[in-house]
Amino acid sequence: MTADPDAFLAGALAGIGVALPLGAISVLILGEGLHRGWRSAAAAATGVALVDLGYAVVAVAAGTAVTAALDGRTAAVRLVGAVVLAVVALRGLWGLRRPAGAAPAEVPGHHVLLRFVGLTAVNPLTAVYFVVLTAGLGDAVAGASAGGRFALGVFLASWAWQLVIATAGALAGARLPGWARTATGVVGYLVVLGYAVRLALSA
Repeated sequence: MTADPDAFLAGALAGIGVALPLGAISVLILGEGLHRGWRSAAAAATGVALVDLGYAVVAVAAGTAVTAALDGRTAAVRLVGAVVLAVVALRGLWGLRRPAGAAPAEVPGHHVLLRFVGLTAVNPLTAVYFVVLTAGLGDAVAGASAGGRFALGVFLASWAWQLVIATAGALAGARLPGWARTATGVVGYLVVLGYAVRLALSA
């Protein structure tokens, strides 16, 4: 019985570990908050956390099969991720051409959620991260109960952190004038483009 709470805590730490580094997805969530408000950013945060949950479940259930499936394909995975991020960044920069202060078009929350699910899922190397962790934890996450608690811990920790980023973006967006939001958006999308270039060079 003691394995279950340990598995939840291990999952929470794993979720924070994968979510905490400020990467391209974090920058995009921040941008959603800046330009479209908290509801849109929260939908984006939820989409990211759901993918982390899915990959955690896959890691617990499939284990080394995930690593075997990606063996020798790491470069291709990175290249696909780089292309996707570059397209997102360039489209975002194009969308910022509207006059400063103009309100962005409303996007339904479920569309935002699905978009961020796709953006996050395009990098299955996150699944390898969870596979390595679950392999190290061994029996602590073995079985349906412990594995489920591990995945739940991953989801809640990842979701909580992504919501912090979403809230920060929304609060900043509500206080910045239009020209400042546009300038911040340009910087953010250039950062995402930089991540894309770095990912492509590492492929």
